[in-house]
Amino acid sequence: MKVVLAPDSFKGTAAAAEAATALAVGWHSVRPQDELLTRPMADGGEGTMAAVVAATPGAVLRRVRGCTGPDGRPVTGAYALLPDGTALVELAVASGLPLMAAPAPLTATTRGTGQLIAAALAAGARRVTVALGGSASTDGGAGLLTALGLRLLDGQGAQLPDGGAALAGARRADVSRLLPPPPGGVRLLTDVTNPLLGPDGAAAVYGPQKGAGPREVRLLEAGLTRLAAVLGGDPAAPGAGAAGGTAYGLAAVWDAVTTPGAGAVADLLRLDEALTGADLVITGEGRFDATSLRGKAVGEVLRRTRRAGRPTVVIAGEAAEPAVTATESADPAVHTLTRLAGSAEAARSRPLHWLRRAGALLAARY
Repeated sequence: MKVVLAPDSFKGTAAAAEAATALAVGWHSVRPQDELLTRPMADGGEGTMAAVVAATPGAVLRRVRGCTGPDGRPVTGAYALLPDGTALVELAVASGLPLMAAPAPLTATTRGTGQLIAAALAAGARRVTVALGGSASTDGGAGLLTALGLRLLDGQGAQLPDGGAALAGARRADVSRLLPPPPGGVRLLTDVTNPLLGPDGAAAVYGPQKGAGPREVRLLEAGLTRLAAVLGGDPAAPGAGAAGGTAYGLAAVWDAVTTPGAGAVADLLRLDEALTGADLVITGEGRFDATSLRGKAVGEVLRRTRRAGRPTVVIAGEAAEPAVTATESADPAVHTLTRLAGSAEAARSRPLHWLRRAGALLAARY
């Protein structure tokens, strides 16, 4: 048999590559002769770079020391240089919420991600893809753009400090030192469609997740509004509010194009090619529910396996009944680690063990 293993991460317990490997080990313990292709998935957020590097021969991971973390402390960042000259940058690596010592919604910055992009361009990258999930900031990408040479100036011509709240003082943008975008363009991966401003925008919807109370949300909204007045572009574009408005900033200044993350990752992994001739496809994630079918990695795998006519199984940590009943008649069987382990707590405590066990049971069944 040829089996394709394309799980997303089991958040908080196992990365996508770890999950794929565990399933493969379990399967081969029963059917060692079978051909297994691992294609760990992501939806453009955290884990995207690791998933793509794990499945792309010739991809090189390059570390960059001394990047500016979201709270100003130095962090070691990294980007992936793919064989076709694409630099893949994951925003969460240098500007992610877990890097914060404490919430700082008004001053958190994306500067470190801009430093990674600048390093990739200096290394000869011909195009840039940025995975936008997991941001700690609501700065409209201003910190990132500053690292690329943009200067945001106040009424006296002084450069603004980092952070979303400071943007309210922006009066002019100096692009004279801004690095040009790479010749192959810039693509942004996201699974959200929020605009930059308003009740569905970056500050109102995602600011509270980053520690912003009502007062901080108002300050961040004022800053983003001012940034839009200075940079122009289209703050109402779907997805402009991704990563605290970073999608807006890169689109306004560098003509970056926003695209659904899960589909782009599947293309980078050449998932359709892997599905050719597959006898079975196994995907999965920590929780399979109704949102899984709307722009998430597992939903993208299911869409493509339907199109290719390949039988598919979902292995989930747990599953909500609406996700099962909402699927079409040709959709896969859904198995949960919670049921296999006897409880959610047992499944979470030893996720790789139960993923290996799930792989072995599926191999025996099929």
